[in-house]
Amino acid sequence: MALGVLVLGGLFFPECSAAVQVWMTSTAYGHCFLVLPMALYLIWDRREALRGMQAQPTAAFTWLALPIAAAWFAAERLGIMEGRQIMALAALELLFLSVLGARLFRALSGPLLYLAFLVPFGAFLTPVLQDFTAAYSAIGLKLLGIPAYVTDLTIEISAGTFYVAEACAGLRFLIAAVAFGVFYALLNYRSPGRRAVFIAASIIVPIMANGARALGIVVLGHILGSAEAAAADHVIYGWGFFSVIMLLLVVGGMPWREAPAPPGPRLQPAGATRHLGPLWPVLAVCLLAAAGPAAAGLLNWGIAAPELAALPPLAVPPGCTPATPTSVSGGLTVIRIPCSDRVLTITVAALPRRSPPDWLQRERARLTTLADAEDTGTSALRTADPANGQWSLVESKSPDRYVGVAAWVGGAPARGGLAGRLQQARDSMLGSPYAPVLMTVVPDAPARMAPSDRLRSQELIRQFVDVQHGLTGAITAAARAP
Repeated sequence: MALGVLVLGGLFFPECSAAVQVWMTSTAYGHCFLVLPMALYLIWDRREALRGMQAQPTAAFTWLALPIAAAWFAAERLGIMEGRQIMALAALELLFLSVLGARLFRALSGPLLYLAFLVPFGAFLTPVLQDFTAAYSAIGLKLLGIPAYVTDLTIEISAGTFYVAEACAGLRFLIAAVAFGVFYALLNYRSPGRRAVFIAASIIVPIMANGARALGIVVLGHILGSAEAAAADHVIYGWGFFSVIMLLLVVGGMPWREAPAPPGPRLQPAGATRHLGPLWPVLAVCLLAAAGPAAAGLLNWGIAAPELAALPPLAVPPGCTPATPTSVSGGLTVIRIPCSDRVLTITVAALPRRSPPDWLQRERARLTTLADAEDTGTSALRTADPANGQWSLVESKSPDRYVGVAAWVGGAPARGGLAGRLQQARDSMLGSPYAPVLMTVVPDAPARMAPSDRLRSQELIRQFVDVQHGLTGAITAAARAP
Protein backbone atom coordinates (compact mmCIF):
# COMPACT_ATOMS: atom_id res chain seq x y z
CA MET A 1 0.00 0.00 0.00
CA ALA A 2 2.89 2.37 0.76
CA LEU A 3 4.23 1.77 -2.75
CA GLY A 4 0.80 2.37 -4.26
CA VAL A 5 0.31 5.59 -2.27
CA LEU A 6 3.69 6.90 -3.49
CA VAL A 7 2.89 6.05 -7.12
CA LEU A 8 -0.57 7.66 -6.96
CA GLY A 9 0.92 10.67 -5.21
CA GLY A 10 3.33 11.17 -8.09
CA LEU A 11 0.65 10.49 -10.69
CA PHE A 12 -1.72 13.05 -9.18
CA PHE A 13 0.92 15.44 -7.87
CA PRO A 14 -0.74 18.55 -9.42
CA GLU A 15 -3.97 17.74 -7.55
CA CYS A 16 -2.10 17.20 -4.27
CA SER A 17 -0.06 20.37 -4.72
CA ALA A 18 -3.15 22.46 -5.51
CA ALA A 19 -4.92 21.10 -2.41
CA VAL A 20 -2.00 21.91 -0.10
CA GLN A 21 -1.74 25.39 -1.62
CA VAL A 22 -5.40 26.00 -0.78
CA TRP A 23 -4.87 24.71 2.78
CA MET A 24 -2.02 27.18 3.24
CA THR A 25 -3.69 30.25 1.75
CA SER A 26 -7.36 29.88 2.70
CA THR A 27 -8.62 30.15 6.27
CA ALA A 28 -11.60 28.01 5.26
CA TYR A 29 -9.41 24.95 4.73
CA GLY A 30 -6.61 25.29 7.28
CA HIS A 31 -8.13 22.39 9.24
CA CYS A 32 -7.30 20.03 6.35
CA PHE A 33 -3.79 19.66 7.80
CA LEU A 34 -5.42 17.80 10.70
CA VAL A 35 -7.47 15.38 8.60
CA LEU A 36 -4.77 12.73 8.13
CA PRO A 37 -3.77 12.64 11.84
CA MET A 38 -7.46 12.43 12.77
CA ALA A 39 -8.02 9.54 10.35
CA LEU A 40 -4.99 7.71 11.79
CA TYR A 41 -6.35 8.23 15.29
CA LEU A 42 -9.72 6.78 14.23
CA ILE A 43 -7.89 3.68 12.98
CA TRP A 44 -5.97 3.41 16.25
CA ASP A 45 -9.23 3.77 18.18
CA ARG A 46 -10.55 0.70 16.33
CA ARG A 47 -7.48 -1.48 16.94
CA GLU A 48 -9.27 -3.96 19.22
CA ALA A 49 -12.14 -4.46 16.81
CA LEU A 50 -9.65 -5.01 13.97
CA ARG A 51 -7.47 -7.49 15.85
CA GLY A 52 -7.37 -10.84 14.08
CA MET A 53 -8.79 -9.57 10.76
CA GLN A 54 -6.74 -10.31 7.65
CA ALA A 55 -6.28 -8.49 4.38
CA GLN A 56 -7.54 -10.32 1.31
CA PRO A 57 -6.23 -8.60 -1.86
CA THR A 58 -8.88 -8.69 -4.58
CA ALA A 59 -8.04 -7.99 -8.22
CA ALA A 60 -11.70 -7.76 -9.30
CA PHE A 61 -12.06 -4.29 -7.78
CA THR A 62 -9.17 -2.85 -9.78
CA TRP A 63 -11.30 -2.47 -12.94
CA LEU A 64 -13.12 0.35 -11.17
CA ALA A 65 -10.01 2.44 -11.86
CA LEU A 66 -11.13 2.80 -15.50
CA PRO A 67 -14.31 4.83 -14.78
CA ILE A 68 -12.31 6.79 -12.19
CA ALA A 69 -9.73 7.65 -14.87
CA ALA A 70 -12.52 8.62 -17.30
CA ALA A 71 -14.16 10.87 -14.69
CA TRP A 72 -10.77 12.45 -13.91
CA PHE A 73 -10.22 13.15 -17.61
CA ALA A 74 -13.67 14.77 -17.92
CA ALA A 75 -12.97 16.97 -14.87
CA GLU A 76 -9.55 17.91 -16.31
CA ARG A 77 -11.03 18.92 -19.67
CA LEU A 78 -13.76 20.93 -17.91
CA GLY A 79 -11.21 22.64 -15.67
CA ILE A 80 -12.76 21.49 -12.39
CA MET A 81 -9.88 20.98 -9.98
CA GLU A 82 -12.15 19.75 -7.19
CA GLY A 83 -13.39 17.01 -9.52
CA ARG A 84 -9.82 15.98 -10.33
CA GLN A 85 -8.96 15.87 -6.63
CA ILE A 86 -12.04 13.82 -5.78
CA MET A 87 -11.14 11.30 -8.49
CA ALA A 88 -7.55 11.14 -7.25
CA LEU A 89 -8.90 10.39 -3.78
CA ALA A 90 -11.24 7.78 -5.29
CA ALA A 91 -8.22 6.06 -6.83
CA LEU A 92 -6.57 6.02 -3.40
CA GLU A 93 -9.68 4.51 -1.81
CA LEU A 94 -9.80 1.91 -4.58
CA LEU A 95 -6.19 1.04 -3.81
CA PHE A 96 -7.12 0.41 -0.18
CA LEU A 97 -10.16 -1.64 -1.20
CA SER A 98 -8.16 -3.79 -3.65
CA VAL A 99 -5.34 -4.50 -1.19
CA LEU A 100 -7.34 -4.88 2.03
CA GLY A 101 -10.35 -6.68 0.61
CA ALA A 102 -14.03 -5.92 1.16
CA ARG A 103 -14.27 -7.15 4.78
CA LEU A 104 -11.30 -5.22 6.20
CA PHE A 105 -12.09 -2.14 4.11
CA ARG A 106 -15.64 -2.16 5.49
CA ALA A 107 -14.28 -2.28 9.04
CA LEU A 108 -12.02 0.70 8.24
CA SER A 109 -14.53 2.55 6.06
CA GLY A 110 -15.08 5.38 8.56
CA PRO A 111 -11.42 6.45 8.88
CA LEU A 112 -10.64 5.80 5.21
CA LEU A 113 -13.64 7.71 3.86
CA TYR A 114 -12.88 10.52 6.32
CA LEU A 115 -9.95 11.31 4.02
CA ALA A 116 -12.53 13.00 1.75
CA PHE A 117 -12.01 16.12 3.87
CA LEU A 118 -8.52 16.39 2.37
CA VAL A 119 -10.24 17.79 -0.74
CA PRO A 120 -10.91 21.54 -0.38
CA PHE A 121 -14.43 21.53 -1.78
CA GLY A 122 -17.56 23.53 -0.95
CA ALA A 123 -16.66 26.98 -2.32
CA PHE A 124 -19.67 26.76 -4.65
CA LEU A 125 -21.90 27.12 -1.56
CA THR A 126 -20.65 30.65 -0.84
CA PRO A 127 -23.34 32.55 -2.86
CA VAL A 128 -26.09 30.46 -1.26
CA LEU A 129 -24.72 31.09 2.23
CA GLN A 130 -24.39 34.82 1.49
CA ASP A 131 -28.05 35.00 0.43
CA PHE A 132 -29.15 33.06 3.51
CA THR A 133 -27.13 35.29 5.87
CA ALA A 134 -28.54 38.45 4.31
CA ALA A 135 -32.12 37.10 4.47
CA TYR A 136 -31.63 35.94 8.08
CA SER A 137 -30.37 39.39 9.07
CA ALA A 138 -33.25 41.12 7.27
CA ILE A 139 -35.86 38.99 9.06
CA GLY A 140 -34.12 39.47 12.41
CA LEU A 141 -33.98 43.26 12.02
CA LYS A 142 -37.65 43.33 11.12
CA LEU A 143 -38.58 41.30 14.20
CA LEU A 144 -36.44 43.56 16.40
CA GLY A 145 -38.06 46.66 14.95
CA ILE A 146 -34.81 48.14 13.60
CA PRO A 147 -35.44 50.06 10.37
CA ALA A 148 -33.32 48.61 7.57
CA TYR A 149 -33.15 48.69 3.80
CA VAL A 150 -31.90 45.40 2.35
CA THR A 151 -30.97 45.02 -1.31
CA ASP A 152 -29.32 41.81 -2.41
CA LEU A 153 -26.34 41.45 -0.03
CA THR A 154 -26.31 45.04 1.24
CA ILE A 155 -27.94 45.98 4.56
CA GLU A 156 -28.42 49.70 5.28
CA ILE A 157 -29.39 51.04 8.69
CA SER A 158 -29.15 54.52 10.14
CA ALA A 159 -25.71 53.74 11.60
CA GLY A 160 -24.21 52.80 8.23
CA THR A 161 -24.07 50.14 5.56
CA PHE A 162 -23.13 46.48 5.93
CA TYR A 163 -22.23 44.14 3.10
CA VAL A 164 -22.38 40.35 3.39
CA ALA A 165 -19.04 39.55 1.77
CA GLU A 166 -17.80 36.08 0.86
CA ALA A 167 -15.78 35.93 4.09
CA CYS A 168 -18.97 36.60 6.07
CA ALA A 169 -20.95 33.82 4.39
CA GLY A 170 -19.87 31.32 7.05
CA LEU A 171 -18.28 28.82 4.67
CA ARG A 172 -15.11 28.51 6.74
CA PHE A 173 -17.19 27.81 9.87
CA LEU A 174 -19.45 25.34 8.08
CA ILE A 175 -16.66 23.25 6.53
CA ALA A 176 -14.67 23.07 9.76
CA ALA A 177 -17.82 22.19 11.71
CA VAL A 178 -18.76 19.37 9.33
CA ALA A 179 -15.22 17.94 9.44
CA PHE A 180 -15.26 18.02 13.23
CA GLY A 181 -18.83 16.71 13.41
CA VAL A 182 -18.03 13.66 11.29
CA PHE A 183 -14.92 12.95 13.37
CA TYR A 184 -16.88 13.28 16.62
CA ALA A 185 -19.67 11.04 15.31
CA LEU A 186 -17.23 8.34 14.16
CA LEU A 187 -15.45 8.48 17.49
CA ASN A 188 -18.43 8.41 19.83
CA TYR A 189 -21.33 6.71 18.03
CA ARG A 190 -21.75 3.30 16.40
CA SER A 191 -25.34 3.41 15.16
CA PRO A 192 -25.83 5.09 11.74
CA GLY A 193 -28.88 6.95 13.06
CA ARG A 194 -27.03 8.76 15.83
CA ARG A 195 -24.14 9.55 13.53
CA ALA A 196 -26.51 10.99 10.93
CA VAL A 197 -28.30 13.16 13.52
CA PHE A 198 -25.08 14.62 14.91
CA ILE A 199 -23.64 15.28 11.45
CA ALA A 200 -26.90 16.97 10.42
CA ALA A 201 -26.66 19.14 13.54
CA SER A 202 -23.06 19.99 12.58
CA ILE A 203 -24.40 21.35 9.29
CA ILE A 204 -27.54 23.16 10.46
CA VAL A 205 -26.23 24.72 13.67
CA PRO A 206 -23.23 26.59 12.11
CA ILE A 207 -25.40 27.97 9.30
CA MET A 208 -28.00 29.30 11.75
CA ALA A 209 -25.28 30.51 14.13
CA ASN A 210 -23.52 32.45 11.38
CA GLY A 211 -26.79 34.16 10.51
CA ALA A 212 -27.20 35.09 14.18
CA ARG A 213 -23.61 36.37 14.26
CA ALA A 214 -24.19 38.62 11.24
CA LEU A 215 -27.43 39.87 12.75
CA GLY A 216 -25.62 40.56 16.02
CA ILE A 217 -22.99 42.67 14.25
CA VAL A 218 -25.69 44.77 12.57
CA VAL A 219 -27.55 45.19 15.87
CA LEU A 220 -24.28 46.17 17.55
CA GLY A 221 -23.75 48.79 14.86
CA HIS A 222 -27.25 50.10 15.58
CA ILE A 223 -26.47 50.33 19.30
CA LEU A 224 -23.04 51.92 18.83
CA GLY A 225 -24.25 54.18 16.07
CA SER A 226 -21.38 53.15 13.79
CA ALA A 227 -21.33 50.32 11.26
CA GLU A 228 -17.53 50.48 10.93
CA ALA A 229 -16.98 50.13 14.70
CA ALA A 230 -19.27 47.10 14.89
CA ALA A 231 -17.62 45.31 11.96
CA ALA A 232 -14.02 46.24 12.80
CA ASP A 233 -13.05 42.81 14.18
CA HIS A 234 -15.96 40.73 12.94
CA VAL A 235 -13.69 37.87 11.81
CA ILE A 236 -12.13 37.55 15.27
CA TYR A 237 -15.57 37.74 16.87
CA GLY A 238 -16.72 35.07 14.44
CA TRP A 239 -14.05 32.56 15.44
CA GLY A 240 -14.80 33.11 19.13
CA PHE A 241 -18.51 32.71 18.48
CA PHE A 242 -17.85 29.59 16.40
CA SER A 243 -15.78 28.04 19.21
CA VAL A 244 -18.61 28.55 21.69
CA ILE A 245 -21.14 27.04 19.28
CA MET A 246 -18.98 23.95 18.68
CA LEU A 247 -18.46 23.53 22.43
CA LEU A 248 -22.22 23.59 22.98
CA LEU A 249 -22.67 21.08 20.15
CA VAL A 250 -20.16 18.71 21.77
CA VAL A 251 -21.79 19.05 25.18
CA GLY A 252 -25.18 18.38 23.64
CA GLY A 253 -23.91 15.21 21.95
CA MET A 254 -22.15 13.70 24.95
CA PRO A 255 -25.21 12.10 26.65
CA TRP A 256 -25.85 10.00 23.54
CA ARG A 257 -22.40 8.43 23.27
CA GLU A 258 -22.17 4.68 22.72
CA ALA A 259 -19.66 2.12 23.95
CA PRO A 260 -16.87 1.07 21.53
CA ALA A 261 -17.43 -1.91 19.27
CA PRO A 262 -16.46 -5.28 20.79
CA PRO A 263 -13.28 -7.01 19.56
CA GLY A 264 -13.62 -8.84 16.28
CA PRO A 265 -13.44 -12.64 15.97
CA ARG A 266 -10.01 -14.20 16.05
CA LEU A 267 -9.62 -15.39 12.49
CA GLN A 268 -7.09 -18.06 11.64
CA PRO A 269 -5.21 -18.40 8.37
CA ALA A 270 -7.15 -20.34 5.76
CA GLY A 271 -4.59 -23.17 5.53
CA ALA A 272 -4.09 -24.27 1.94
CA THR A 273 -6.13 -21.38 0.50
CA ARG A 274 -3.85 -18.79 -1.07
CA HIS A 275 -4.91 -15.24 -1.67
CA LEU A 276 -3.65 -13.04 -4.45
CA GLY A 277 -0.47 -11.14 -3.53
CA PRO A 278 -1.05 -7.42 -2.80
CA LEU A 279 1.46 -6.19 -5.39
CA TRP A 280 -0.66 -7.08 -8.43
CA PRO A 281 -3.75 -5.11 -7.35
CA VAL A 282 -1.48 -2.13 -6.58
CA LEU A 283 0.07 -2.25 -10.06
CA ALA A 284 -3.32 -2.71 -11.73
CA VAL A 285 -4.92 0.26 -9.92
CA CYS A 286 -1.96 2.55 -10.65
CA LEU A 287 -1.73 1.58 -14.32
CA LEU A 288 -5.45 1.91 -15.01
CA ALA A 289 -5.74 5.17 -13.07
CA ALA A 290 -2.86 6.57 -15.14
CA ALA A 291 -5.01 6.39 -18.30
CA GLY A 292 -6.66 9.75 -17.53
CA PRO A 293 -3.48 11.80 -16.94
CA ALA A 294 -1.84 10.06 -19.93
CA ALA A 295 -4.68 11.08 -22.26
CA ALA A 296 -4.59 14.68 -20.97
CA GLY A 297 -0.81 14.78 -21.37
CA LEU A 298 -1.06 13.67 -24.99
CA LEU A 299 -3.64 16.39 -25.75
CA ASN A 300 -1.52 19.06 -24.06
CA TRP A 301 1.73 17.95 -25.71
CA GLY A 302 3.46 20.71 -27.65
CA ILE A 303 0.83 23.39 -27.01
CA ALA A 304 2.34 26.87 -27.15
CA ALA A 305 0.82 30.29 -26.56
CA PRO A 306 -0.04 32.11 -29.80
CA GLU A 307 1.14 35.58 -30.63
CA LEU A 308 -1.75 38.04 -30.37
CA ALA A 309 -2.20 40.22 -33.41
CA ALA A 310 -1.87 43.96 -32.85
CA LEU A 311 -4.94 45.52 -31.28
CA PRO A 312 -6.37 48.73 -32.72
CA PRO A 313 -5.94 51.81 -30.49
CA LEU A 314 -8.22 51.60 -27.46
CA ALA A 315 -10.46 54.50 -26.55
CA VAL A 316 -9.68 56.19 -23.25
CA PRO A 317 -12.05 57.55 -20.57
CA PRO A 318 -12.50 61.30 -20.10
CA GLY A 319 -9.47 62.89 -18.46
CA CYS A 320 -7.07 60.16 -19.65
CA THR A 321 -4.29 60.26 -22.24
CA PRO A 322 -4.05 57.75 -25.11
CA ALA A 323 -1.11 55.36 -24.82
CA THR A 324 0.55 52.72 -26.98
CA PRO A 325 1.36 49.18 -25.83
CA THR A 326 4.47 49.11 -23.67
CA SER A 327 5.01 45.35 -23.83
CA VAL A 328 4.03 42.82 -26.47
CA SER A 329 5.45 39.30 -26.13
CA GLY A 330 4.29 35.71 -25.84
CA GLY A 331 0.65 36.58 -26.43
CA LEU A 332 0.71 39.29 -23.74
CA THR A 333 -0.03 42.97 -24.34
CA VAL A 334 0.24 45.62 -21.61
CA ILE A 335 -1.00 49.19 -21.99
CA ARG A 336 -0.72 51.86 -19.28
CA ILE A 337 -3.11 54.80 -19.67
CA PRO A 338 -2.34 57.91 -17.57
CA CYS A 339 -5.41 59.61 -16.14
CA SER A 340 -5.80 62.77 -14.12
CA ASP A 341 -5.56 61.13 -10.69
CA ARG A 342 -4.22 57.60 -11.39
CA VAL A 343 -2.96 55.17 -14.04
CA LEU A 344 -5.01 52.46 -15.72
CA THR A 345 -3.13 49.25 -16.54
CA ILE A 346 -4.72 47.25 -19.34
CA THR A 347 -3.50 43.68 -19.86
CA VAL A 348 -4.58 41.49 -22.78
CA ALA A 349 -3.41 37.86 -22.67
CA ALA A 350 -3.87 35.22 -25.38
CA LEU A 351 -3.84 31.53 -24.46
CA PRO A 352 -3.21 28.45 -26.59
CA ARG A 353 -6.11 27.66 -28.90
CA ARG A 354 -6.43 24.17 -27.43
CA SER A 355 -6.04 25.16 -23.78
CA PRO A 356 -8.47 23.55 -21.29
CA PRO A 357 -10.65 25.77 -19.08
CA ASP A 358 -8.40 25.64 -16.02
CA TRP A 359 -5.60 27.33 -17.99
CA LEU A 360 -7.88 30.33 -18.42
CA GLN A 361 -8.72 30.27 -14.71
CA ARG A 362 -5.04 30.14 -13.73
CA GLU A 363 -4.24 33.06 -16.02
CA ARG A 364 -7.14 35.01 -14.54
CA ALA A 365 -5.83 34.37 -11.02
CA ARG A 366 -2.33 35.41 -12.08
CA LEU A 367 -3.42 38.66 -13.73
CA THR A 368 -5.74 39.70 -10.92
CA THR A 369 -2.96 38.88 -8.36
CA LEU A 370 -5.41 38.73 -5.47
CA ALA A 371 -4.21 35.44 -3.96
CA ASP A 372 -2.73 37.16 -0.89
CA ALA A 373 -5.72 39.39 -0.22
CA GLU A 374 -7.56 39.04 3.09
CA ASP A 375 -10.98 39.01 1.45
CA THR A 376 -12.19 39.01 -2.15
CA GLY A 377 -15.53 39.28 -3.85
CA THR A 378 -16.73 39.13 -7.45
CA SER A 379 -19.75 40.84 -8.94
CA ALA A 380 -21.05 41.56 -12.42
CA LEU A 381 -19.92 44.89 -13.86
CA ARG A 382 -22.88 46.67 -15.40
CA THR A 383 -21.79 48.32 -18.63
CA ALA A 384 -23.56 50.45 -21.22
CA ASP A 385 -22.86 48.11 -24.15
CA PRO A 386 -23.07 44.34 -23.51
CA ALA A 387 -21.31 43.80 -26.86
CA ASN A 388 -18.08 44.84 -25.14
CA GLY A 389 -18.04 41.52 -23.28
CA GLN A 390 -19.20 39.96 -20.05
CA TRP A 391 -17.22 41.96 -17.48
CA SER A 392 -16.78 41.13 -13.80
CA LEU A 393 -15.54 43.38 -11.02
CA VAL A 394 -13.17 41.69 -8.57
CA GLU A 395 -12.75 43.51 -5.25
CA SER A 396 -10.16 42.73 -2.58
CA LYS A 397 -9.40 44.04 0.88
CA SER A 398 -5.98 44.23 2.54
CA PRO A 399 -4.75 45.26 0.04
CA ASP A 400 -7.68 47.25 -1.32
CA ARG A 401 -7.93 46.79 -5.04
CA TYR A 402 -10.41 46.66 -7.91
CA VAL A 403 -9.90 44.67 -11.11
CA GLY A 404 -12.20 44.58 -14.12
CA VAL A 405 -11.87 41.30 -16.02
CA ALA A 406 -13.48 39.75 -19.11
CA ALA A 407 -12.73 36.74 -21.31
CA TRP A 408 -13.43 35.78 -24.91
CA VAL A 409 -13.55 32.15 -26.08
CA GLY A 410 -14.13 30.98 -29.63
CA GLY A 411 -14.27 34.57 -30.89
CA ALA A 412 -17.17 35.55 -28.59
CA PRO A 413 -17.58 36.67 -24.97
CA ALA A 414 -16.99 33.67 -22.73
CA ARG A 415 -20.10 32.07 -21.36
CA GLY A 416 -20.21 31.23 -17.70
CA GLY A 417 -21.21 28.01 -15.99
CA LEU A 418 -21.14 24.53 -17.42
CA ALA A 419 -21.97 25.67 -20.98
CA GLY A 420 -18.82 27.77 -21.14
CA ARG A 421 -16.67 24.97 -19.75
CA LEU A 422 -18.11 22.50 -22.24
CA GLN A 423 -17.25 24.83 -25.10
CA GLN A 424 -13.66 25.23 -23.87
CA ALA A 425 -13.35 21.48 -23.32
CA ARG A 426 -14.50 20.85 -26.91
CA ASP A 427 -12.03 23.41 -28.26
CA SER A 428 -9.22 21.86 -26.21
CA MET A 429 -9.76 18.53 -27.95
CA LEU A 430 -10.86 19.58 -31.45
CA GLY A 431 -9.13 22.95 -31.74
CA SER A 432 -10.51 26.41 -32.56
CA PRO A 433 -9.52 29.15 -35.03
CA TYR A 434 -9.64 31.65 -32.16
CA ALA A 435 -7.33 31.82 -29.17
CA PRO A 436 -8.96 32.38 -25.76
CA VAL A 437 -8.29 35.95 -24.65
CA LEU A 438 -8.36 37.46 -21.17
CA MET A 439 -8.47 41.22 -20.52
CA THR A 440 -8.01 43.01 -17.20
CA VAL A 441 -8.34 46.67 -16.23
CA VAL A 442 -6.60 47.75 -13.01
CA PRO A 443 -6.55 51.34 -11.64
CA ASP A 444 -3.60 51.96 -9.33
CA ALA A 445 -4.61 52.97 -5.81
CA PRO A 446 -3.27 53.00 -2.23
CA ALA A 447 -3.33 49.75 -0.24
CA ARG A 448 -5.98 51.29 2.03
CA MET A 449 -8.63 53.10 0.04
CA ALA A 450 -11.13 55.60 1.37
CA PRO A 451 -14.76 55.22 0.24
CA SER A 452 -14.21 57.95 -2.37
CA ASP A 453 -11.22 56.06 -3.76
CA ARG A 454 -13.30 52.89 -4.04
CA LEU A 455 -16.04 54.67 -5.97
CA ARG A 456 -13.46 56.30 -8.25
CA SER A 457 -11.79 52.96 -9.05
CA GLN A 458 -15.11 51.32 -9.89
CA GLU A 459 -16.22 54.25 -12.00
CA LEU A 460 -12.92 54.42 -13.91
CA ILE A 461 -13.15 50.72 -14.85
CA ARG A 462 -16.75 51.17 -15.95
CA GLN A 463 -15.90 54.29 -17.99
CA PHE A 464 -13.08 52.48 -19.77
CA VAL A 465 -15.36 49.63 -20.83
CA ASP A 466 -18.19 51.98 -21.83
CA VAL A 467 -16.08 54.15 -24.17
CA GLN A 468 -14.89 51.15 -26.18
CA HIS A 469 -16.64 50.61 -29.51
CA GLY A 470 -16.51 47.21 -31.13
CA LEU A 471 -14.22 45.77 -28.46
CA THR A 472 -15.39 42.20 -29.07
CA GLY A 473 -14.73 42.57 -32.81
CA ALA A 474 -11.24 43.88 -32.16
CA ILE A 475 -10.45 41.05 -29.74
CA THR A 476 -11.84 38.46 -32.18
CA ALA A 477 -9.74 39.79 -35.05
CA ALA A 478 -6.59 39.81 -32.92
CA ALA A 479 -7.24 36.27 -31.62
CA ARG A 480 -7.95 34.66 -35.01
CA ALA A 481 -5.34 32.28 -36.32
CA PRO A 482 -3.39 33.74 -39.26
